[in-house]
Amino acid sequence: MVVGDVTTGTDVLVVGAGPAGYVAAIRAGQLDLDVTLVEKDAYGGTCLNHGCIPSKALITATDVAHDARHAEEMGIHADPAIDLAGMIGWKDDVVSQLTGGVEKLCKANGVNLLEGTARFADDHTVRVSHGGDGQGSESLEFEHAIVATGSRPIEIPNFSYADDPVLNSKQALALESVPDSLVVVGAGYIGMELASVFAKLGTDVTVIEMLESILPGYDDDLKRPVEQRAGDLGIEFEFGYTASEWHERDGDRIRVVAEPAGEAAADGGTATGDAEAESGGADDPLELDAEKVLVAVGREPVSDTLDLEEVGVETNERGFIETDSRARTNVEHVFAVGDVAGEPMLAHKGSMEGQVAAEVIAGEPAAIDYQAMPAVVFTDPEIATVGMTETEAEEAGFDPVVGQFPFRASGRALTTGDAEGFVKVVADESEGYVLGAGIVGPEASELIAELGLAIELGATLEDVASTVHAHPTLSESVMEAAENALGHAIHTLNR
Repeated sequence: MVVGDVTTGTDVLVVGAGPAGYVAAIRAGQLDLDVTLVEKDAYGGTCLNHGCIPSKALITATDVAHDARHAEEMGIHADPAIDLAGMIGWKDDVVSQLTGGVEKLCKANGVNLLEGTARFADDHTVRVSHGGDGQGSESLEFEHAIVATGSRPIEIPNFSYADDPVLNSKQALALESVPDSLVVVGAGYIGMELASVFAKLGTDVTVIEMLESILPGYDDDLKRPVEQRAGDLGIEFEFGYTASEWHERDGDRIRVVAEPAGEAAADGGTATGDAEAESGGADDPLELDAEKVLVAVGREPVSDTLDLEEVGVETNERGFIETDSRARTNVEHVFAVGDVAGEPMLAHKGSMEGQVAAEVIAGEPAAIDYQAMPAVVFTDPEIATVGMTETEAEEAGFDPVVGQFPFRASGRALTTGDAEGFVKVVADESEGYVLGAGIVGPEASELIAELGLAIELGATLEDVASTVHAHPTLSESVMEAAENALGHAIHTLNR
């Protein structure tokens, strides 16, 4: 490492080594560009180290334990003991394997790796600080820059993540003991995924949500099985409230106070279960006692640490860097990809944007296409969507037709012991083109890819329905949903 005030140069500077940044760097290296990747923490970013991967590892582990406890119908009787330290250790091993892989791939593709924090000094220079370990800093000149600094958990008033009982998602994934009770603030995908994890570990979980339902933005029919399963797990909900403060109680207990959230609190009480809350009604504050409180109200872009004004890059009122269809900012030679470039905050969206940015810099005619962008919620059961909903298709001027197939009619789903949910396909009735899809149920995260490909290729319902799917598989449900939209499904009543 060069120490002191030394200036070096690179064709492409990438700031941030998450799924957007490291993919951009690798692709730039493949295109024979001289590329330098600056990362202040761990390779793989939030997704690999503190988000997507560790959370899915714990979801899998807790699913195994939960399924073992509830396999009596299969003739299996078991009560597995939870070794949280062992579970966390396994999760950390998975993360370590993947972070090491990212570093090796970068080096194999000629990416120069630089550890430190980057700040723009002028329109073609960044200053990289190497921390407080005496290694100093250096200047790096660049022809093009790709900003991929990601996002961080939003912190709400009176709930500092520096306070021991208050957790963000990163801290929740690193707990060394299972809390006996947990209040989750926010019923979005992060809150709902972690609520299920802790409920399966034996924690009493109550979720506070300012709106009137879980998972804002998803169709009600997709959310309904998730909310029902959450109730079966003992998760309780308080809709129409916002967390306002917390107080210490006796021992290791705290009391979380929530205030009505206006019109969203119209129905007051709980949606699932009978949460024991000291509340006189929808107009009164809600008080919940617990050991920990997890705040999961969303994420915000990390754009305020870069000195973007030095290079002239503009952000919107929420701090996101706005870009065009080629990932370019308002400054011609500066690009932004991933969470910092706006919603939806999806790792695979960032990776696609990173590839496009690198290819545009290399002079290739690349552009970003969001029409077949899947989204997955790893709740129990899983939810996955891609493309348009029926309402969005109507608003776009299509005459949509919808086909559905329930997993309870799937032989393979029944043999897994998990037949909750359905596959829903949205298409243009006149031409038959697949416009969108929604799945709730087993392996929804895997099944959605076929329908994303159908949208990307301009496939029709007939194309999907006439493709032979192996039997017995869950993927047959995709075929049958397309057949149902066409009016000739075999294993369910047609519309």
